[in-house]
Amino acid sequence: MCGIFAYVGNRQDSPKLILEGLKTLEYRGYDSWGIAVGSGDEVAVEKKVGKIGDAETTLPNSTIGIGHTRWATHGGVTQLNAHPHLNADKTIAVVHNGIVENYQELKASLIATVHAFVSETDTEVIAHLVEDNLKDSDFKTALCKTFSMLVGSNAICVLNLK
Repeated sequence: MCGIFAYVGNRQDSPKLILEGLKTLEYRGYDSWGIAVGSGDEVAVEKKVGKIGDAETTLPNSTIGIGHTRWATHGGVTQLNAHPHLNADKTIAVVHNGIVENYQELKASLIATVHAFVSETDTEVIAHLVEDNLKDSDFKTALCKTFSMLVGSNAICVLNLK
């Protein structure tokens, strides 16, 4: 199992708030953790391998962010495989709990349309699918379309700056 924690509001210290939330969820994911926050035109990300217990964040202040503690199901325990995962232009971040059973077919289809991947995870596929679906839909519709493409039991949280 993995743990997901998110914040949207008026507080500027969302990275620290999310980190504290993830620490309370550590038992849900113990091999890596990460946080993504809105920072100007891009998503700023911090990802680490290992337990979160004494961790601190160096992310910039923001009023929006998502975080994740991971228990690996696809891909080894590496910083590249830790969540959140981004799309190519770093405007979409995704954290995920579950297994995308059809991720290999989805990934092959995305690679054929010039998407490049940096991780071995099923989760990164979701970020690229949202990006693709945003080309002809608003965010809500793109997200619903993306989720309907996933086979398996999944919970996702998406940060979108587009």
